[in-house]
Amino acid sequence: MAVRVTRGGVDEALIPDIAGMTAKVCEILDKSAKKTLIDLVKSHLSADGLINPTVESLLSHIRALRQVAGSDLVRGCKAKDLDELDVEICKQIAELANQELPNKNTAFHKLAVWIGAIQRSYPVEIFTTNYDLLIEQALEENRVPYFDGFVGTNKTFFDLQAVEEDRLPERWARLWKIHGSLNWFENRDKAGSIHRGEVSGGERRVIYPSHLKYDESRRMPYLAMIDRLRAFLKQPAGTLLVVGYSFNDKHLNEVITQGLQGNSTAICFGLLFDPLKNYSAAADLAASRSNLNLFASDEAVIGTKRSQWPTARDAGSCPRDNLAVRWVDDPAKTGTKKAIFSLGDFGSFGSFLEELIGEKERNIVC
Repeated sequence: MAVRVTRGGVDEALIPDIAGMTAKVCEILDKSAKKTLIDLVKSHLSADGLINPTVESLLSHIRALRQVAGSDLVRGCKAKDLDELDVEICKQIAELANQELPNKNTAFHKLAVWIGAIQRSYPVEIFTTNYDLLIEQALEENRVPYFDGFVGTNKTFFDLQAVEEDRLPERWARLWKIHGSLNWFENRDKAGSIHRGEVSGGERRVIYPSHLKYDESRRMPYLAMIDRLRAFLKQPAGTLLVVGYSFNDKHLNEVITQGLQGNSTAICFGLLFDPLKNYSAAADLAASRSNLNLFASDEAVIGTKRSQWPTARDAGSCPRDNLAVRWVDDPAKTGTKKAIFSLGDFGSFGSFLEELIGEKERNIVC
């Protein structure tokens, strides 16, 4: 969302958020022969209490129905129709999310430069719920080596042992795609086997694969990625910096809070884009966990204590604006300025990392 492009004279995000993606996919399906089926799937979720399902919720429900259907009907849906709808939704998601970064000065590139800027005693681990390939593009364009769990060239495969043992060099970043990826595919000829391939492939993509049975999913990348997050939070003084995540995934929240609860030396900093009132789930979690700190645009929760950012009576007494904080007029108090925290914006966060390593111009590090 922080990477902006102009399409048809309109400034918009390179890739829409999950709500925007859901709206666009449903709009396409509503104009296709799949309208009756997608309406039926939505009615299932509505009857179950989920009024505005995301595209991930739709996929999970479709795949759960397919698991039960076998070769028969389930809740009015044929197995063959469910398979076709699954493929069509993944195709539409792929077309929306399969984008390239428009230049080499994006926040993704700045993150990649920061990762590769210094020698490290411990590797940087990136956990993302996004299934686009933007971070891979930025890492590769800046020649930063990384490991995502897959090995091979012709027929890649997921190496669970390599993920669990983690004996790669510290200079290699670790990239864990918790909700799957556009270029992960399920091997229909071998149950539970996942490979990485060309995005244009016509196979079923592994995106948010919560539909899989327990015995199969233990071998899947999805749970292996979650296990990596658990292991990361067990490290002494492990520091998790969260940007662009709204804390609306209950399963992921549980993993984070359990990790912080089990390791008092670990700490999490959540950098939030909007006002704190928009993140009620996150605020509730931080109110009871002293090592979960939230920094929203208008308020923060630090050490379980919630408070607004400071104000100043006049512009002359304000510190100057910087990448992390800017000062704006307070509409509630005439003549007063209030601080706005900016690092919840991934674009500002990328510039902050660039400043940390002292990069003033591309390829010149001070």
